[in-house]
Amino acid sequence: MKTRIALAQLNVTVGDFAGNTAKIVAAARAAHEDGARLVVAPELALSGYPPEDLLLRPAFYAASAAALTQLAQELKPFKGLHVVVGHPWRDSGDAHDGAGSAKGHGNANAPIERGLPPVDTFNAASLLVDGDVVGTYLKQDLPNTEVFDEKRYFASRAKPFVFELDGVKYGVVICEDAWHASAAQMAKAAGAQVLLIPNGSPYHLNKEATRVDILRARIRETGLPMVYVNMVGGQDELVFDGGSFVLDAHGEVVASMPQFQEGHAIVEIETEGGAPRPLPAALAPETSLEAKVYGALVMGVRDYIGKNGFPGAIIGLSGGVDSALVLAVACDALGADRVRAVMMPSRYTADISTTDAADMARRVGVRYDEIAIAPMFDAFRGALAAEFAGRPEDATEENIQARIRGTLLMALSNKFGSIVLTTGNKSEMAVGYCTLYGDMAGGFAVIKDIAKTLVYRLCHYRNAAPGFATQNVIPERILTRAPSAELRENQTDQDSLPPYDVLDAIMRMYMEEDRSLAEIVAAGYAPEDVQRVTRLIKINEYKRRQAPIGIRVTHRAFGRDWRYPITSRYTEPLQ
Repeated sequence: MKTRIALAQLNVTVGDFAGNTAKIVAAARAAHEDGARLVVAPELALSGYPPEDLLLRPAFYAASAAALTQLAQELKPFKGLHVVVGHPWRDSGDAHDGAGSAKGHGNANAPIERGLPPVDTFNAASLLVDGDVVGTYLKQDLPNTEVFDEKRYFASRAKPFVFELDGVKYGVVICEDAWHASAAQMAKAAGAQVLLIPNGSPYHLNKEATRVDILRARIRETGLPMVYVNMVGGQDELVFDGGSFVLDAHGEVVASMPQFQEGHAIVEIETEGGAPRPLPAALAPETSLEAKVYGALVMGVRDYIGKNGFPGAIIGLSGGVDSALVLAVACDALGADRVRAVMMPSRYTADISTTDAADMARRVGVRYDEIAIAPMFDAFRGALAAEFAGRPEDATEENIQARIRGTLLMALSNKFGSIVLTTGNKSEMAVGYCTLYGDMAGGFAVIKDIAKTLVYRLCHYRNAAPGFATQNVIPERILTRAPSAELRENQTDQDSLPPYDVLDAIMRMYMEEDRSLAEIVAAGYAPEDVQRVTRLIKINEYKRRQAPIGIRVTHRAFGRDWRYPITSRYTEPLQ
């Protein structure tokens, strides 16, 4: 006998209970039409993930409970279809029975104690069949590292949930549960023959390989095949990449779904001739690191702008590589008709910068405008002349130019409603090579977690990738000329910074890998460069706290998972 299981890789929105319910129902309908008997949706698919401090609102749990009841009713026409769906849940004390069956959903309107660990709120997954919630599993292992802080919101309960369908017993564990041994072993001890793993696992570089490795460890411990279903889509700075997959009892990937695409896939569980086993199905093609990162950026922009209702995007186009990459991403995410590029030349802007900016705008087909800032810069200098008398020009005048540009972009945003996408990269954000209220002004920082060296790799990828309607969208000269802020005569970035390959390596080891200064020097980097870069990272925290949020693609980005004090006198020694 064969049982068909549908992996519902959904792009849901936090707090959109009606919209998320509709997506789950649509996935269940498609699965039912494909002959599936079981559908697995992602972690907290009903509410969206992560809801963050919405989970401190009693009304949020009430809305979740109502949506779960509504979802069960809407699934009722799909007779015999079993649907596992994730949702937040409050327990009144009588709702969880023994091995995980659910009797009710508690008093969702009861007040939540402030300042105390949660005792009755859970990250849950329920089994819905024929209009009823027939069982609920409560997540056991709560992640509290990197971008995760589930212990702020949820309690855990160490009880398995196992149900039987077509003679096979399925155990449910949620996301982080699969990164530890106990939940999977507990499910096996309760009779599970196949593990179902709903996930809300955000993307970072090489995360997909780590997931497979972790689940293979669970398979070595339990001998159970596993169905891993991950959500997809952008949620503020996080991007969920999907990439759902199925492992057999030997740890082989027998089915997988593409990253950064919503959809569903079918896998069959064979029950004849021994233990249940998943049969080979479609495998998503392998893609390069650059393709994955670019896909994350496109999805992050599309969903941030789309889910928040912005009509489009505005980008300050400089003729440099960073704004070129952001423009390419925005056009691929939104379509050229929803993107506007504005070039704001000054007396220091090279003619080739204007030429290259206009050329790229033509290649991607966006509206392109030029607004010269020289008259405004002169007005500022005139207004400040008496105050600045006797003092030489310095970074002050450079920053005034950046702030004029920021003001112009924000004025266009206010007037037309489109969001300003900032163009600063991670290398610049790390060392403060950016201007508060200038090039940092905007609503969403597309490449704030992309090191400068990776910026170039992504540009070359985009120019050559065959999957796009148009290639070579970034003019070659933008990729070959020395990067410059063009805020004074003959300026280049390397006047103020170490070479980017050196800067990026030191930043990665110090900021992402928590390596000591001595270890970085031992890796071959000059002590003066290590001291300089790490000092700049430290003293520019105050800028980063005021930067717009942006897309996270590394395991440690500036933002939620980088929490360094602004006020600090600690200096780490080189030895």
